[in-house]
This record gives sequence, structure tokens and C-alpha cells, in this order.
Amino acid sequence: MQIRVLGAYGGSTPSHQQTSFLINGSVALDAGALTNALTLEAQSGVRAILVTHSHMDHVASLPFLIENVFGRVQGPIEVVAPADVVTSLQNHLFNNDLWPDFSRIPNHLLPTVSFRTIELGTPIAVNGLKAVAIPVWHVVPTYGYVISDGESSVVFSGDTGPTEAIWAAARETKDLKAIFVECSFPDSMTEIAEISRHLTPASLKREMAKFPPRVPINIYHMKPPTLEALRCEIEAIGDPRLRLLADGDLLEY
Repeated sequence: MQIRVLGAYGGSTPSHQQTSFLINGSVALDAGALTNALTLEAQSGVRAILVTHSHMDHVASLPFLIENVFGRVQGPIEVVAPADVVTSLQNHLFNNDLWPDFSRIPNHLLPTVSFRTIELGTPIAVNGLKAVAIPVWHVVPTYGYVISDGESSVVFSGDTGPTEAIWAAARETKDLKAIFVECSFPDSMTEIAEISRHLTPASLKREMAKFPPRVPINIYHMKPPTLEALRCEIEAIGDPRLRLLADGDLLEY
């Protein structure tokens, strides 16, 4: 399994791209920066997008990706998520007010994008991968994913504060190669982290007691204005499993 970090951050600057991962060149996990990070040719290779939740830093480039591949690919790009996320995207993004409804362009029989609603905890096939959606604790309906290619598995937390089900699933995944977990704010911003249901280094350290042992931990969704303070606090934890991701990182399992 090859995972390319297109956007490692929970905010946007010219040097910090919003949350997006590309798995095996064809399946995206979130869409914060797909069009910022991928050439037009590479964008045409994306066949499915797993969405954790509807916040803009996770879907901002999705409308532009769909527009860019219009007429360039065979069949629709699949947007895959649990029902409440799909409903939010259809009602508030692809609604012909904020952006055209490309599920009916050029027509409903030949859409540019299709939406697949998935059940929680049920494995589904997504372009050669298997994915399972698991609810996490955030201010809108949000889901982490366990993703497998048959030989290796990884866990993405999605945006979350302290939670349980995703880590229980991680402990039960025998071929788990890596955990991708958000950590958004430094400890000095604990109050806003708790209100917005995100992790800080201190709360991440407590969550790590729920993780399976000896599995590498990749941190993403850092907020750019407080990145350096967060980096120092992560380093102070002193756990060699921890790594802060950066745009452009390439991981292979």
C-alpha cells in the first residue's frame, strides 16, 4: 500500500495544504487539497474519495476536482461516506447554489460524480481496497476509516477528540502497519480543542494508551499558526512511534 500525503494540515497557507491523502494513486482519503497537489493527469486517476466529514478543510478541493475531470474520465468518480456525510455534501455543496450538481451533469444517466452511502462497521470494496467506517467524536458526524489492501492495513482517525470505537478497531486489526491520528492544537489551546473536539499533545498521549503497541503513529491536521508549539510538545512526549507528517510525504507498507 502506498500513501501519499497531499495535505497534512488542518488549515491553509501557501506552504500548508489541507487534509488529503492519496492511496495507491486512485483512492483519496478526504479532499482538502487534491487539486492543489495533483496534476490534471493525476487527478484523472482518482476514482474514489472516502470522506471523513463535511468540514471545508476536508472537502474544499472536491468541487474543483470534479470539474477538472469532467469529460476526461470514463464513468463517475465515487464519493464514499456514511449517509449523513453524503447528505450534507449533496444539500450544502453540490446543490446548484454553491456548486453545480455534477451527479446530474451531463445528465443523471451519465454523471461526473456519484455518491455511495455506506453502513458503519461494514467492510466495503473501494477500487481494490477494503474500507470500514467507524464513528469518532467531533462536532459534526465524523468517521475514521480502517483501510486494507489485503496484506496491510492502516487506520485514519478523522477529526476527533478522545474517542473509543476507532481504537478498539485498531487493536483488533492484525495486519495494522500505521495509525494516522489528528492532533490540531498545542496544549495552551486545550479549551478550544475540547470545544471543537480535537486533540492536543496531552490528550493524544492519553489516547495512545488505547492504541495497539509498537505501531507507528503519524500525526496530521496540525493548525499552521500554532504548528511549531505543537511540534515541540509532540517531541517532548519522547515516543519514537510519533511522527508529524508533512505535505509530500510518501509512505509504503
